[in-house]
Parts: sequence; structure tokens; C-alpha cells
Amino acid sequence: MNEFSGEFSNKVAIVTGSSSGIGEAIARRLSALGASVVINSANSVEAGSRVAAELGRDALYVQADISDKQAGEDLLAATIARFGKLDILVNNAGWTTVVPHQDLAALTDEIFARTFDINVMGTWMLTKAAMPLLRQSEDGNVINITSIAGVRPVGSSIAYSMAKAALNQMTRLLAKSCAPVRVNAVAPGLVATPWTRDWQAQHDAVKARAPLQRSATPDDCVEATLGLLRSRYATGHIFVVDGGLTLAM
Repeated sequence: MNEFSGEFSNKVAIVTGSSSGIGEAIARRLSALGASVVINSANSVEAGSRVAAELGRDALYVQADISDKQAGEDLLAATIARFGKLDILVNNAGWTTVVPHQDLAALTDEIFARTFDINVMGTWMLTKAAMPLLRQSEDGNVINITSIAGVRPVGSSIAYSMAKAALNQMTRLLAKSCAPVRVNAVAPGLVATPWTRDWQAQHDAVKARAPLQRSATPDDCVEATLGLLRSRYATGHIFVVDGGLTLAM
């Protein structure tokens, strides 16, 4: 037992996009610290169900594509039906595809719309619907997982960078407007996840340029998330977790 054991007991958290990667790591840590956790994914039902099963009876898997307003509302309803309340919403679900920034023709209207529908509209609709529930918590929290692509002109596509910048601004606006619910963001650089497993050239470039000489890990994002949840006077922050990469760009 350490000093933080059980610190999130009696808390209920939804972590979107939590069947793998950053979202899974956050969900597992919150569960280990006592929270009841709702695992979510749009498509990876088997993986999401497995994570929830491994976390035990205080975890629930709900399939929902957050870009579908009704699906997001159903996710919240399932959470309330099972656990009776909501204290923490971690908006981790997102989507991207690699499009070179200089190739404007390759950034089709369909790719642009899908990038914004999932990353921005989906996060907005779910957070808006969740806010009345979070206001009932003694320490309601929203954590948006964004990216350094939202603070620098980088990222997997121009649309992705624009979407993450929108999420960062949304974080500040909601923090200002929705207190006492606290709203913060974690903005990682390149993270070593299954999604980036084949991006060796990019990982090598980060290692060569970032002061801390490596890509981020999901656990780095977990620690930043926990830090914001624990800091009860912190709201409206964009916590950049990039090993100093943006300092060298």
C-alpha cells in the first residue's frame, strides 16, 4: 500500500478511447487507485471488453462512437445506470490519418470532416451532455487529451493540428465557463503506442531533438492526468508532455 492507494475510491470515471494506448493506461491507473471506470471504444469491442473484465466488477465496457450524439448520451446513461454518478471524464478518443502538410489535395473534405467530427464535435457533444452530471460531483473534472500539434504547426495532418488547437481552446473556455467543474488538458508529443509502432523514423527524430531524448510513453500521460486531477486549484491548463521537444522546435 502506498500513500495514494484508494485515493479515487467512490469516484466514477469515463475514459473514452480506452481499449488500448493512452486511454487504457489512464483507465487502468484510475481503477488501481480505487475508481469505478467505464471503458469505451467505437469499434474495438473485444479489446475493450477484455480491459473491463481484467479491471473487475467496478469496471464497465460501453461501445460508443462519440461522434454520434445519441451514442454519447447512451454512454452517459449506461454509466449512471451502473454507478449512479460521474466525477471524471477523460476525453481521449480521437482519430487521425497521416497527410503531408504540403499536400493540400490529399487532405480531402472527407478526411477533414472526419477529423473534426470525432476529435472536436464528438468531444464537445459528450462533454456538454456530461456537464450537468459533473456539476453534481464535489470535484468534477474533465481531462482532454490533446497534442503538441495543437500548440505548434506540426502533427499527422493540418486538420489534426487544427482540431487539437480547437480542443485546447475549448479546454480554456470550458474551464472559465463551467466552474466549479475543473477542465484541463494533457498535450503529449509523440507517444509510443500501438498506433505509432511503425513510426520509427518519427521516434528517432524525437529522440535526436527532444531534450529528454525519447518519445513519451502512455505512463507519462497517466502521470500528467493524475497530477491535474490531484491539483484541486488547477483549471484551464494545457499540460504539455513532450520531453521538452517544443522548446527545441
